[in-house]
Amino acid sequence: MSVSVFNPRINDVANMTPAVNALVEPNLAPAATATKKVFITTQGCQMNVYDSDKMLDVLGDSHGMVVTHDIDEADVLLMNTCSIREKAQEKVFSELGRWRKLKEKRPDLVIGVGGCVASQEGDNIQKRAPYVDMVFGPQTLHRLPELYDKSSEQKEIAHKNRIGTIDISFPSIEKFDFLPEPKVEGYKAFVSIMEGCSKYCSFCVVPYTRGEELSRPLDDVLAEIDSLAEQGVREINLLGQNVNGYRGTKDDGSICRFAELLHYVSHVDGVERIRYTTSHPLEFTDDIIDAYAQLPELVSHLHLPVQSGSNIILAAMKRNHTIDVYINQINKLKAIRPDIHLSSDFIIGFPGESEQDFQDTLNLAKELNFDHSYSFIYSKRPGTPAAELADDVSFTTKKARFAEFQQVIIDSTLAKSHEMVGTTTRVLVEQVANRHPDCLICTADNTRTVMFPYDVEKMDELLGKIVSVRVTDFVSPHMVKGELVEVLA
Repeated sequence: MSVSVFNPRINDVANMTPAVNALVEPNLAPAATATKKVFITTQGCQMNVYDSDKMLDVLGDSHGMVVTHDIDEADVLLMNTCSIREKAQEKVFSELGRWRKLKEKRPDLVIGVGGCVASQEGDNIQKRAPYVDMVFGPQTLHRLPELYDKSSEQKEIAHKNRIGTIDISFPSIEKFDFLPEPKVEGYKAFVSIMEGCSKYCSFCVVPYTRGEELSRPLDDVLAEIDSLAEQGVREINLLGQNVNGYRGTKDDGSICRFAELLHYVSHVDGVERIRYTTSHPLEFTDDIIDAYAQLPELVSHLHLPVQSGSNIILAAMKRNHTIDVYINQINKLKAIRPDIHLSSDFIIGFPGESEQDFQDTLNLAKELNFDHSYSFIYSKRPGTPAAELADDVSFTTKKARFAEFQQVIIDSTLAKSHEMVGTTTRVLVEQVANRHPDCLICTADNTRTVMFPYDVEKMDELLGKIVSVRVTDFVSPHMVKGELVEVLA
């Protein structure tokens, strides 16, 4: 599983384009009355970034803690882990080894490990790293204040007996009932609408670390979006491991499907743009496609993971769809939104991948002209069915295929950015550019960053607005420059 992440706080890492597995420090403003400081690193998907923000929210709400970006001044260190990255467990223990040195200097420092590796490893984390005070899973982050209190109370016992506080249970979708009111800075926000996945792709650990699919009730989702819109949010990004599998309960007991949820969200006052990530082709149904004809708030960008262009490999991956089905879905969408931009996930070098299988993947990327991709060289993930398969594609072959595939995507990205020059595009104005204070930074529907010069006296009239910009110059594969045409909303 990988999830589309369009977030400037995330840096590129090897074997991924753009990066997903990076360390992220959520950008929250410190409260003046706080006494304890929290430093957090985040690995993995956008769901983990969302969860990290919620960890900071619950500790701030319950204990008055604030975030710090200086690890040396932190009272609490949290690591939100991801199982997708290669050798994820060992990388966690490597980082914990560095944290151990900090704790040796400051014995009162509290260390917590959360996320998917925590779910997989459980008490093994504290066996290998007994200085860790708290271990918690994605579904128990709301219990972090209680775990913190218990770890403080048991600190002497824990250090003497090499035990700590662990909670990696799967308490349904309980965590959303205990999270504080959402807080946000800026004009974009993520809203988690469901947890877990029930697809059981052979390469993916998500069903084992986050559990089966569970959808939040419709009213809860809309209440969170209402609160964010009242704080000035104009763009909502709906999150889930399989977001289009959303089946939320309504107040009358009936079920709200994902396409219907999109309609509800579009009617929230203040919400002008809607994104969602990530989807599964099995449930990218016609009613979702039809929503693109009915809802102008839906951006003209879709991230729909396909993983491979070969039906043989898709079967081995247990994706339960064929390439013909995938292409048919995309063609239906393009008939409604000819300007739609596409991105996808690909795994290169899956066990059994022949040269023809790889060529099928390459041909699919060329045929559908993906804007960009999140691409991985395959490596085994412990606990998944694919880990039992013979990894019979040499690493040299994987690297060569990966490089060839990436070049196709890079060429497509460059071409699409160049094609924007001379066109007019809709953007959300977000902030003044750090390096170019005479320009405003915006995000286009297709995820490109757009800069345009502005009149300082009119800055407040533009921030947070949806505007039309005529693109005048290519800056980089993911950035263009333009000039303001008009304010749209």
